[in-house]
Amino acid sequence: MTHLAYAPTGSTQRVPRPRHFLMTPPRHFAVEYAINPWMHPGVEVDRDLALRQWQTLGDTYCRLGHRVDVLEPVPGLPDMVYAANGALVTRRATIAARFAYPQRSAESGAYASWLEAHGLGPVHQPVEVNEGEGDFLVVGDTILAGTGFRTTPAAHAEVARLTGMEVVSLELVDPAYYHLDTALAVLDDRTVAYYPAAFSPVAQAVLATLYPDAVIATAADAAVLGLNAVSDGRHVVLAPGATALAAQLTARGFEVLPVDLSELLKGGGGVKCCTLELRRPLAGGASGPELGA
Repeated sequence: MTHLAYAPTGSTQRVPRPRHFLMTPPRHFAVEYAINPWMHPGVEVDRDLALRQWQTLGDTYCRLGHRVDVLEPVPGLPDMVYAANGALVTRRATIAARFAYPQRSAESGAYASWLEAHGLGPVHQPVEVNEGEGDFLVVGDTILAGTGFRTTPAAHAEVARLTGMEVVSLELVDPAYYHLDTALAVLDDRTVAYYPAAFSPVAQAVLATLYPDAVIATAADAAVLGLNAVSDGRHVVLAPGATALAAQLTARGFEVLPVDLSELLKGGGGVKCCTLELRRPLAGGASGPELGA
């Protein structure tokens, strides 16, 4: 893998934290319908390339010392590769997704069944519409929660009740950034990067107050889903086209690892969309198929 050749300007020492991820390979990936502006039914998809790109992402996590478990996809669910949308797993609670669109509704049961079978239950079945880590991002002891296109405001209160964590609502206003994880990236327990124009004026004010030292992404960075990134506190895996964002991150002491997911971008997803973080240990040492094992 080629690393971007930026030289850090600061001396900040970033400390990575081992993570545990769940990923689903794009064996059935296709663009068969349009539920976000990135999707154009009938566009040609190179599934073999999508699988290779997905594998590179998983291998990158493993090289960094993270654990990656694999959930095999279900035929007829072409968007199941976007694992982050399947659930929210915090230290105290596991909450299934309840998708806004019927095309994806069956994904919730597939993810919930895996999580239950691997000791991460009980899996709470939500009353309100939520799309997992697509709209719920954990920053330390706080959950940032997106709304405006998929997850409902009522789901924010439901997640707060089930997790016991503070949930901060943020309204999204640009359809291209339909999930919070397309417009905001969590870098560590205190730091985020985001694209202000994706948010309402009120949400922009909230973010500026909570994170005055945030990394502010450019429109060009956002347009390649550069903010759909995964960080372990030191290493940031993101789209290779987000060059200005990569330069800012490197200047702050992060190590940037670009991974090309151009085929999966055709469905409106990137690095984070493909990555569900499991923040609770598997009960009794349960395990499933694992990358890098």
